[in-house]
Amino acid sequence: MSEQSRRPHRPAKPYRRPQKDPVRILAFDALRAVDERDAYANLVLPPLLRKARENGDFDARDAALATELVYGTLRRQGTYDAIIAACVDRPLREVDPPVLDVLSLGAHQLLGTRIPTHAAVSASVELARVVLGDGRAKFVNAVLRKVARDDLDGWLEKVAPPYDEDPEDHLAVVHSHPRWVVSALWDSLGGGRAGIEDLLAADNERPEVTLVARPGRSTAEELLNEEAAVAGRWSPYAVRLAEGGEPGAVEAVREGRAGVQDEGSQLVALALANAPLDGPDEKWLDGCAGPGGKAALLGALAAERGAFLLASEKQPHRAGLVARALDGNPGPYQVIAADGTRPPWQPGTFDRVLVDVPCTGLGALRRRPEARWRRRPDDLDSFAPLQRALLRTALDSVRVGGVVGYATCSPHLAETRAVVSDVLKERPHTELIDARPLLPGVPDLGDGPDIQLWPHIHGTDAMYLALIRRTA
Repeated sequence: MSEQSRRPHRPAKPYRRPQKDPVRILAFDALRAVDERDAYANLVLPPLLRKARENGDFDARDAALATELVYGTLRRQGTYDAIIAACVDRPLREVDPPVLDVLSLGAHQLLGTRIPTHAAVSASVELARVVLGDGRAKFVNAVLRKVARDDLDGWLEKVAPPYDEDPEDHLAVVHSHPRWVVSALWDSLGGGRAGIEDLLAADNERPEVTLVARPGRSTAEELLNEEAAVAGRWSPYAVRLAEGGEPGAVEAVREGRAGVQDEGSQLVALALANAPLDGPDEKWLDGCAGPGGKAALLGALAAERGAFLLASEKQPHRAGLVARALDGNPGPYQVIAADGTRPPWQPGTFDRVLVDVPCTGLGALRRRPEARWRRRPDDLDSFAPLQRALLRTALDSVRVGGVVGYATCSPHLAETRAVVSDVLKERPHTELIDARPLLPGVPDLGDGPDIQLWPHIHGTDAMYLALIRRTA
């Protein structure tokens, strides 16, 4: 009798249905929406979380974990791609995107959280069984077991080129930014290694939720009465919520008397509002007003002086958001849907004009981490004509003696100083105003006369502002 025939027959294990984990399924769904529809996580995730809470599937801890899984995976996508690529036997582009999303979620749990290794692997395999099927779940299991053999620092030593050989590529892998973004931010920031490493690290941190008390309707003191609220660093209207703070739970936010607004955005509006004028101060324009944060603050500041605000936004649906933000403003205002490069108003109409122009958004990578992977260097070329056209129109729209604020949520020199320099060469009857004294107490604003804010220095988005007076 053969040895094989003497072995006792072992019955096959009964099939076990995969266990559905609502938290990880929701995180996977959010990542697929970001990938498939070019959606933004900050727009996709809230309705998913709201629906899960309404269905009774989630509590506050579940929502916090789902949020961390989504944003942490997106922020570290470049690093995790490099690590996963070292653990698979094919080019990463040949791995199906849904499989790569499950692998990235698993890698983040293994390398970016305190979830125990066994739990991170088993939960990811169960997720793969649910959303991918048993066959591809085996592939996920094999890859993540390889990932689990080392910690993040150990992997970075293996997959990142040495800094001395290729500084930009090293920083790109270690801090999970595309190489061209590292190069552009480094050029804008200047200085040595420490500064750029601090900036890239700040881009990968979860930003605080910052509220703005709209003057005449709310106060910072009122918002500070909220649990776990602390005063803003620089803006007198800013209040920060501790981690996990829910803006929708704040009464003033629900009533529209306060809003969610990054402190850098508040400072841009304040600097324009505080800029010295020659002549009357009666008509203000926000020429690129969507989605309405700066318009709401400008409207409230204008109302305190009895000034009128016109808020213009090209896209009708975004104009609707502006109208909602300004609803209840105590002073006179109007919201219109209009192309800022071909405006319906007469030249020389306004005393103060703000144009917060469309841009690559490289200054807000903390809030929109997926933007770093979508943007390409040629996006700069597509934005450049629009940015210059909007600034030209703004200078046409302001009266002699009035002030224009050119703002953008990008520190890229091609979107900031290059635009201002090019347009002002065409306009001899203009002058730059030193904006730094208009933000007293805010340090390290650069050499001036324009202002550049930074996440790692000011705790804000990397907002840029140049103030320009029309002289003739």
